[in-house]
Amino acid sequence: MTDFDPEKFEDKYANYFPELQQAYKNAFNRMNDRYDSELVHAIDQQVLNESEPFYEGDGEFRVELPENPHDRLTGVVVGKERFEQILEKHVEEIEHELERVFGFA
Repeated sequence: MTDFDPEKFEDKYANYFPELQQAYKNAFNRMNDRYDSELVHAIDQQVLNESEPFYEGDGEFRVELPENPHDRLTGVVVGKERFEQILEKHVEEIEHELERVFGFA
């Protein structure tokens, strides 16, 4: 567990890059075990690679997605509703993992 400093999180890639990688990896592994691995991998590589985590305060994190995430998806055929369900769950997993990695959960 890392000592978390909200001010240092403003420059998160310089100060917390290994922790961010670990949180995203843990979330990916959990999603990959539970859902269609092809879809999970596509979401990870084509949508979440451009996401941005933010610290909201009180031990909570938020992951901001790029615009039009469904339009970014290529190589996988999936309905928009199913895509949005899996993406939402994946984002929740990342937020939970950020809380866990930084000692809030």
